[in-house]
Amino acid sequence: MAEEKQGFFARLVSGLTKTRNSISSGFSSIFGSYSVIDEDFYEELEEVLIMADIGIKTTTDIIEALRVKVREQRIKEPEECRQVLIDEIKEKLKVSDADYEFENRKSVVMLIGVNGVGKTTTVGKLSSLLKSNGKKVLIAAADTFRAAAAEQLEEWSHRAGVPMVRGQEGADPGSVIFDAVSSAKAHNTDILICDTAGRLHNKKNLMAELHKINTIIEREYPEAYKETLIVLDGTTGQNALIQARDFKEAIPEMSGIVLTKLDGTAKGGIVIAIQAELGIPVKYIGVGEKIEDLQKFDPDSFVDALFMKEGE
Repeated sequence: MAEEKQGFFARLVSGLTKTRNSISSGFSSIFGSYSVIDEDFYEELEEVLIMADIGIKTTTDIIEALRVKVREQRIKEPEECRQVLIDEIKEKLKVSDADYEFENRKSVVMLIGVNGVGKTTTVGKLSSLLKSNGKKVLIAAADTFRAAAAEQLEEWSHRAGVPMVRGQEGADPGSVIFDAVSSAKAHNTDILICDTAGRLHNKKNLMAELHKINTIIEREYPEAYKETLIVLDGTTGQNALIQARDFKEAIPEMSGIVLTKLDGTAKGGIVIAIQAELGIPVKYIGVGEKIEDLQKFDPDSFVDALFMKEGE
């Protein structure tokens, strides 16, 4: 398991190369050229963080917290600020064991998000991850709108070795969820994972469909723990934050974030912005196309991979 975690960290480091290069070159310039901590120093630091897609609001909060700690700890050397800054960012990304409560209960996990973010793929990868942890998993193919969505999911269910409940293309998603819940209860399933149609926040009828699905789950399976994860594409930077904000308004019960496609993006800092601004934890991240390329989010590893100095 430690070897697997190390392997994922190596992929994470590799995946975040573009973001890290942007931050690293900025940091090298700042920490190498400033001998005192002054207003210009803070401004340049702010610019580097914003360029990494950490976002204006979150960056401002981080810099303000840094200023306070520099005063309190009487820090004089700019280089001493580096670790204080990194620790502050780690603090903003904390995820507790309680955030994964659904993994230890009979639960229904609903994955939501717009088209193209990797939702169906995430269902397959998450199923595989949970199964590898000894969970009995069932997939519900409730995306009946998109052509071939169920076929794509079926392929992932075979790869993960997890059974799936599906309906006809164009069928009522609610009926698929009803059948899946019945099957989950009958077979003593630990975790039922529901794929849903890609929704844009302004498609009211599709949002209504999500609420209908929720109602069916609550009526038919009231004892289940309910988890709603939004899947976001890490390559879209600030757009991912906007999507998450819109979905949170429409679905207040949203409880976690899965960030996909972090490999090869220069916008990896968006992870920090999303969690800090929405107060919803990032629970899983994806750094590749393989089935094992989705893992639980480890804030310390992520920040270390993001702020690692060149040559480390």
